[in-house]
Amino acid sequence: MPTDTGFEVVTSSERPDLEEQAAAAFRERWPEFVFHDALPKQYLSRIDQYFGQFSIFLLQDGSVAAGGWGVPLDWDGTAAGLPQGYRTALKSSVETPETGRAVNTFSFMAAAVAAQFGKQGLATRILEALIERASAAGLTQVVAPIRPTLKHRYPQVAMNEYMTWSRADGLSIDPWIRTHQRMGAKILGPAADSIVVSGTVAEWEEWAGMLFPASGAYVVPDALNLVEVDREQDRAVYREENLWVQHS
Repeated sequence: MPTDTGFEVVTSSERPDLEEQAAAAFRERWPEFVFHDALPKQYLSRIDQYFGQFSIFLLQDGSVAAGGWGVPLDWDGTAAGLPQGYRTALKSSVETPETGRAVNTFSFMAAAVAAQFGKQGLATRILEALIERASAAGLTQVVAPIRPTLKHRYPQVAMNEYMTWSRADGLSIDPWIRTHQRMGAKILGPAADSIVVSGTVAEWEEWAGMLFPASGAYVVPDALNLVEVDREQDRAVYREENLWVQHS
C-alpha cells in the first residue's frame, strides 16, 4: 500500500523475504539482552499466524525504513486491568484466540526505524498505520507498554517517578514518551516486569559486554533498571519496568 510520502506499507506476511532486513533494524536499536526473555520466545512464532495484519514494514525503494507490530487484547479499560507488561501482553494476546474470547483493544508491541532513515518521523508513521489497521479491525482502544528512550540514564530511578519528569512545555523529558504524547496519548502507569531476563553470569557478561566480578546490583549499558548478580548461585536477573500509555 503506497503512501503519499513515497513510502510503501506492507505486512510481514506479504513480504516474508524482508524479515531478516527488518530484524536487523530492530537489533541495532535495542540491547542484546532484551532478546533473551524466555517467555516471549514461547509465543512469538504464533504472532504472524494470528495477527499478521498487525505486523508491518515501511519501505522506501524496496528497503525497510521502519517496522512495527502489535497485538489485540481483551481489556476492561482500567489501569489495573492491563497486563503486567510486554511479556504478559504477548502471552495474553496469543492465548485469547485460542480460548475464543473477544478482543477490543490494540497494543503496540514494538516499533523501530533503521538508522539511515532516522529523524524523519517514521516511528510516528508506523504507529499511525497500525492504529488505522486496528480501527479497521474494530478495536476501539489503543495502548502500549513503551520502553522510554532515556530511562537507561537513570536505572536507579523508579518508573513511577521517571514518568512524571517533564519539560517546560509540559511534555515528558523522554523523546519516545513525547512521540506518543504528541499523538494524543496519556500516561497510565508503570508496566512492572515488562521484560524479565535470567541467565548465568557468563551469559549476562556476554549480553552486557561487561564483567560482573562480585555479587550485587549493576548498572548495565542500555538497561532501564539494575541487573542483580548472584555469583554464588551463578545467576543474574534483570527485571525491566516499561510504561503503559493509552492513545485517544
